[in-house]
Amino acid sequence: MARTFAAAVLAAALVTGPVAPSFAEDFSAAQKDAIGEIVKDYILAHPEIVQDALVALDQKKKDDEAAARTATISSMKDVLYSSSRQVVLGDPKAPITLVEFFDYNCGYCKRALDDTLAMLDQDKDVRIVLKEFPILGEGSVEASRVAIAVNLVAPEKYAAFHKELLGGKGHADGKRALQVVDDLGLDRAAVEKAMTDPEVGNTLDEVYAMANKLGLSGTPTYVIGDEVVFGAVGVDDLRVKVDAMRSCGKASC
Repeated sequence: MARTFAAAVLAAALVTGPVAPSFAEDFSAAQKDAIGEIVKDYILAHPEIVQDALVALDQKKKDDEAAARTATISSMKDVLYSSSRQVVLGDPKAPITLVEFFDYNCGYCKRALDDTLAMLDQDKDVRIVLKEFPILGEGSVEASRVAIAVNLVAPEKYAAFHKELLGGKGHADGKRALQVVDDLGLDRAAVEKAMTDPEVGNTLDEVYAMANKLGLSGTPTYVIGDEVVFGAVGVDDLRVKVDAMRSCGKASC
């Protein structure tokens, strides 16, 4: 019984922190020494308990982080889902929203482009909100600045620009982005002028602020409902989230 109690004390300490002082004060010095020896002996005889406790601790941290992200999503849902600066692909009035944070130089984002297009083609009640999140160097920032300017000048052409630049080969930067502008027959001078608009910087600042609050450090990252989905999980996994939203109003029922 004493050994079982000691094991429980050890697990609780690893998962929740040191035993509460008021609890510890219930034992005499001799009893504390005895418990210490029992715990030590138990660990030596059953080292797996430490691993089990660490696994529980890791899960608790993940659960706490997920709960914190859910609260953060709720607190900034207006700017996350309805910002005047964002780009919306698909039906703007669609009942289900999938937010994607992306970088034009992210290889996984390039692969995930097909997932985005498939969702738009096959799920008419889903709209995709794109958040320019350039984190892979100055070239990515330059490309995003051109993209934002395109959205300011010719928002109806942004989708074509996005597909061409993200789906293209090679490194994306300002020069490559402006070449796409030319390829699409857009007004390059108007786009270059729009790049000096403070709204371009404001758009990036808004996305960086959101990403920081959500603890995002990679792309692609999706937000659907009150859940953050990390990485290029594939269209099948995204559809599971969308189907769950339809059935229970949450990405995970």
